[in-house]
Amino acid sequence: MKLMATAFVLVNCELGSEVDIISQLKKLEIVKEVHGIFGAYDILVKVETDTLENLRDTITWKIRKTNKIISTLTLMGIDGQT
Repeated sequence: MKLMATAFVLVNCELGSEVDIISQLKKLEIVKEVHGIFGAYDILVKVETDTLENLRDTITWKIRKTNKIISTLTLMGIDGQT
């Protein structure tokens, strides 16, 4: 079994932009799940890919640069603890 690089990204966005951002994030190939959530953050995104570099690049250059996203918090999975 091949290990995958997995992360959960918590997103804060501009008020009222959640539906549009969720739609945009679902178009990214490595995004496996997207959920609107209540609490300190607005959206939870699960990303998964075969390399840590691809994961990092997608989070940095695609997710974090999405229009109307204010901030993110990335939680990385630990290999072997799934």
